[in-house]
Amino acid sequence: MANHKSAIKRNRQSQNRRAINRSNTQRLRTQLKKIKLAIGASNKDDVQKLLAPTLSLIDKSIQKGVLHKNAASRQKSRLMHGVNKLLAPQARA
Repeated sequence: MANHKSAIKRNRQSQNRRAINRSNTQRLRTQLKKIKLAIGASNKDDVQKLLAPTLSLIDKSIQKGVLHKNAASRQKSRLMHGVNKLLAPQARA
């Protein structure tokens, strides 16, 4: 346990940051899970509704330090691949 005034404050600050980081991480994971389930279920309406907020949340996660920019880019790319595959017209038969 911290004994000095500065150490007590630092401990308090790190607990607050940890709570914020966990919240941001969980929000991102939940959103990704929702859109992946919608893609897996071939639910076009839900996918279209969830796509913009999910991409926005991924970009915000980069700024908050939750994701590295290359990891975020990879996730967005894989996500868009699934969305495009689902929403593409079935021209080939």
